Amino acid sequence: MDLDYTSEEKAFQQEVRTFLKNNYPKNLQDKVAKGVALKKEDYVLWQKILYDKGWIAPSWPVEYGGTGWTPTQKYIFEEECGVVNCLRLTSFGLVMIAPILIKYGSEEQKQKYLPDILSSDTWWAQGYSEPNAGSDLASLQTRAENRGDHYIINGSKTWTTHGHYADMMFALVRTSKEDKKQKGISFLLIDMTSPGISIEPIITIDGLHVVNQIFLDNVKVPVENLVGVEGEGWVIAKNLLQHERTNIAQVPRSKKQIERLKLLSAKEMHNGKPLLEDSFFSAKIAAVEIELLALEMTCLRTLSKISAGAASDSISSLLKIKGTEVQQKITALLMEAMGYFSLPYFKDVLIDGWQDEVPVGPEEAACLAPHYFDWRKTSIYGGSNEIQKNIIAKAVLGL
Repeated sequence: MDLDYTSEEKAFQQEVRTFLKNNYPKNLQDKVAKGVALKKEDYVLWQKILYDKGWIAPSWPVEYGGTGWTPTQKYIFEEECGVVNCLRLTSFGLVMIAPILIKYGSEEQKQKYLPDILSSDTWWAQGYSEPNAGSDLASLQTRAENRGDHYIINGSKTWTTHGHYADMMFALVRTSKEDKKQKGISFLLIDMTSPGISIEPIITIDGLHVVNQIFLDNVKVPVENLVGVEGEGWVIAKNLLQHERTNIAQVPRSKKQIERLKLLSAKEMHNGKPLLEDSFFSAKIAAVEIELLALEMTCLRTLSKISAGAASDSISSLLKIKGTEVQQKITALLMEAMGYFSLPYFKDVLIDGWQDEVPVGPEEAACLAPHYFDWRKTSIYGGSNEIQKNIIAKAVLGL
């Protein structure tokens, strides 16, 4: 099997490298490399640069603004973005709701929402989880009462990432209790400026405000904001989660983190020699690299199947499980490599980087602890890994 790129693919790879070298802002590159917290304007800045180039939505159909790239070109682009520490694009609009609107939305919904998602002029949030409906999402209780030309919504959504920035939220709501719980769920688009919406920040273990709890008190939503058919929201939700779980794997980002791990452990001394030369520690790096290589091959096969419209829940669940496990192992090894220097926590450094303060130990160690603890969540969001294993057991093993 020939795994080398074709001459055309190599030319595309060089085009991507040249574009990133000339257009990716240096301050963003530094922020991502150091693990400094990103702001909304950081995401929008980079996304608008990609939008102007026509590279913002590789997975969209060409007629809606997609690139028309092959699966290999998409992989090359992600790989090169990982090499130069590009920030991850916000997935809620570009990766999650947009494919749903393209597949299930009305023509009016596509015309109204897709252009502003493409240009990053509308910021979206996901309204799935609730205080008593996380992994068991079908137990959600946020109620939408059909009043003819509009719905009245009451309830609460939680863990709403970037909800305080959002202009719109796509949400699962209960429109009926007369059938089994999955059948009574509908998929609505909610304007976040609507009267009756309030947002309460949730400060995570790293000390940052990224997620929120959203309260909906008699919120009025036009019936034309229903996506698909009333009561069929669960089918749409499962389709959307395939996009989210596949996106969570983040192989190029993990490869860059392993590169960072090797650089740091090559500088740190242990028993009179670089930590990287320690046989026990280097074996740990090798083990996670092998897992990442296997994940990468699986991602490439999955990407090809997605392009052919043949992706399954079980594949996206597998990518989600292994991708998050690898990410967590790398963050643990980074902490181990830095030892005591990884323990101090400076919130101001996480937000703005070192300014006038003198670093405690290596500068690279400053943000390791917050990221290590924060990344424990990756095996929970997008459907916990335990739930993903149940999906695989049912779909693949027939249990």
